[in-house]
Amino acid sequence: MNIIIDKKYDEERALYGSCGLELRNCSFDGPADGESALKESSDIKVKNCFCNLRYPFWHDQNLEISDSEMTELCRAALWYSGNITITDTKLHGIKALRECSDVKMKGCDIISPEFGWSVTGIEMTDCSAESEYFMMRSSNIHFENVRFKGKYSFQYIKNALFENCIFDTKDAFWHGENITVRNSTVKGEYLAWYSKGLTLENCKIIGTQPFCYCRELRLINCEMINTDLCFEKSEVYATVKTSVDSIKNPLSGTIYVPSVGEIIMDDANAHGKIITKKKPATEMEESQLNDIT
Repeated sequence: MNIIIDKKYDEERALYGSCGLELRNCSFDGPADGESALKESSDIKVKNCFCNLRYPFWHDQNLEISDSEMTELCRAALWYSGNITITDTKLHGIKALRECSDVKMKGCDIISPEFGWSVTGIEMTDCSAESEYFMMRSSNIHFENVRFKGKYSFQYIKNALFENCIFDTKDAFWHGENITVRNSTVKGEYLAWYSKGLTLENCKIIGTQPFCYCRELRLINCEMINTDLCFEKSEVYATVKTSVDSIKNPLSGTIYVPSVGEIIMDDANAHGKIITKKKPATEMEESQLNDIT
């Protein structure tokens, strides 16, 4: 592997088509304002580098980035690339990750509107993120200990597992399919509308009008805080540990809850059962998890 140390590049396609290259303490910055520094490259390692120009990592394969910074001017940094590892790195440019596959991220600081669109196979651990439309249309996702703040996250995603996360977001999980959230806090308005196969286990759910128009929705041993007009027209099985402000017209299934401020059942097609019960559901009741329609 060819090693380059302490170099500065600002020309167009400065290292285009490179193979077997390690960059240490290098920068992509300067008056020439060139784009696409490492486009169409493979087997690239980037360590402690500064990226201040656009589109550096497009159509790359086998890419490792560590201890580096992608500034606000580093737009659309990683597109159409695969087999990527990013650790302890700042990604602060818009649209930083898109149309990529097999991505592993750890210890990263993400401030990037429209981050993570149409990514297939991503693991994210011990990261923080601020974004809008975060991870839209992505699939095969596993997040652990991720803190997120923003709007319209995880829309149209498929096959996802989130563990020990904190999400402060609006309209999360809309139209999502086959999603599990465990031991996490999800705060925001209008959570998970139109989702299918969403399961939340031991989670704290905060915000108005969650879980409407859902199919195959499961809540297991969850807390619901400041939640009103919940479960409208949803297929739902839920065991809730806290009082709920109001429940409106669940389509089908059973909701176990200690108490409800208001139950609204004014739709003839709403056949969901609401059972006020202080203790979690019994094992026999848990067997209804697969019979919520």
